[in-house]
Amino acid sequence: MRLPLFTYLALLLCTGVAMPHAHAQIKDPTDTLEVSKAGKNALNDAIYFEAIKAKVRNDDKQAIVLLEQYTAVRPDVAAAWYDLAKLCYKARNLERATGYIKKALELDKNNKWYKEQYASILADQGSYGDAAKIMADLSTTEGQDPVYLLTAAEYYERAKKYDEAIALLDKALAINNDDEEVLLHKMQVYLSMNNVEKAAQAVEQLIKQDPKNGKYYKLLGELYDNNKFPAKATDVYNRAKATLPNDPSVQLGIAEHYLKTGDSASYIAYVKKVIVNNELDAETQLEMLRTYIQTIPSDSVSREQGLPLIRQLSAQHPGDADVMAYYGAFLEENNQHDSAVWMYKKSLALRPANFSVWGKLLGASTDKQDADSLIKYSEKAMRLFPNQGIVHYYNGIGHINKKEYPAAIKAINRAIDMQPENDKEAVAIMLSTLADIYHSNKQDDLSDQTFEKALKLAPNDASLLNNYSYYLSERGKKLDEAEKMSKHSLELKPGEAIFLDTYGWILYKKGDYAKAKEYIQKAIDLAGVKADATVYDHIGDVWYKLNNKDKAIESWKISKQKGGDSPQLDKKISEGKLYE
Repeated sequence: MRLPLFTYLALLLCTGVAMPHAHAQIKDPTDTLEVSKAGKNALNDAIYFEAIKAKVRNDDKQAIVLLEQYTAVRPDVAAAWYDLAKLCYKARNLERATGYIKKALELDKNNKWYKEQYASILADQGSYGDAAKIMADLSTTEGQDPVYLLTAAEYYERAKKYDEAIALLDKALAINNDDEEVLLHKMQVYLSMNNVEKAAQAVEQLIKQDPKNGKYYKLLGELYDNNKFPAKATDVYNRAKATLPNDPSVQLGIAEHYLKTGDSASYIAYVKKVIVNNELDAETQLEMLRTYIQTIPSDSVSREQGLPLIRQLSAQHPGDADVMAYYGAFLEENNQHDSAVWMYKKSLALRPANFSVWGKLLGASTDKQDADSLIKYSEKAMRLFPNQGIVHYYNGIGHINKKEYPAAIKAINRAIDMQPENDKEAVAIMLSTLADIYHSNKQDDLSDQTFEKALKLAPNDASLLNNYSYYLSERGKKLDEAEKMSKHSLELKPGEAIFLDTYGWILYKKGDYAKAKEYIQKAIDLAGVKADATVYDHIGDVWYKLNNKDKAIESWKISKQKGGDSPQLDKKISEGKLYE
């Protein structure tokens, strides 16, 4: 249905769009054709209004089609060519945009909007010099507008016509001699010219205008440091210390200066001042703390020096979720598990929708003793992030740790369904976990099928190969295949104690006791005090098969001491016999 022309006019008034007009249009003679031509013009104007409507609803393609129809019959309307140029520029069709804006300028060569658009198109095509000339001319015709001067200077800088850029910036400074933006731009142009001293003079002018602003001293110091004038940077910071000893920007600049020059002792002294200077925002303080911690080579020293600093930051910013989250991460890295979890919870109380912190909290709660907490908080996270597979995965881990296998299977399957298929590594890990659950729930066929699916996605995942082969050995099934997979896991990660134990256990199940002892003993030797109860239980069984009852009982006892809870372990120790 077509709208009457007064409706188009109403739309035009509502959207604030000017009626298209022709430049130097010759009036039609007053004769019998006048009404017909006026009618044609009305129809053509209707096409233009339809184009404007398309623009309003962001249907740029349709707007371009309509405007091209309009300009075909009304080529004398500059505004239509300008609209076409803008739309093609937006669509990054610079060649067509250039042609259209030239048409507009042919009809209205003094229109500043058309000139600005042409300059933008030229700049995007890399014709910076031509773009700069247009903007420089506009700065003259439009009353020395500093915006035009700055834009022209930027284009000249990109064209590597530095002298022209400086001349325009000086004109801008003549209008306002303390304009920070102009002086900073001037500094940048001089740096592009490798004229460090001239660049420094621009910053010195900023300092002269505002001697109590520490950020200018920091800027000048960085300028000298970055251009290999450390002595001059030192002079700047000495001057700054005398003027603004407690200014956070000055302290930050001095700390970074000492870090760059390799003066570790001075860096440490100043970075600590910066980190606890509560005039700085929390984000900057945290960033400085991270940098500082990374420079400390020893974990013990990191704990000793970093902990009081992050503690002080948390006291300064008790309502900052990022500070609390970093405090938690710092504590976790330093094996203060319970305190880390507490800080993660404080962070989430301040910003509940922070998914990364939820991930840290859940990831820190995967031990068996934390199963109830993991289930509780993963359920909270699921309400906030119902489509994040990793949250459902952690929920499954919580149920695994409580041996609630049906709930665990349901949660892990949900996680797999939500995980993008192209994230093969993550899906393989989730499938492997699901296979573990099926094994624990005595669903052996499902376990094997799920492991096979995981291996198709990650055939060289050493842990996956190890786990599947170990479960097969436990059941005494497909031992040749298990041996092949276990051997491959050792090729991928030679010297991994757990993998050595698996390979040895498979050999035990195949009756090769001497070789089994060799691999399991190597696992114990490599793990040292970290060798777990299962490995000692295995070596005990091997010794028994090798007719060394005393060694077998001794190994079983060590397994018991390390928390071994296999059903037959107590009987093996008390009766000195092997039960399988």
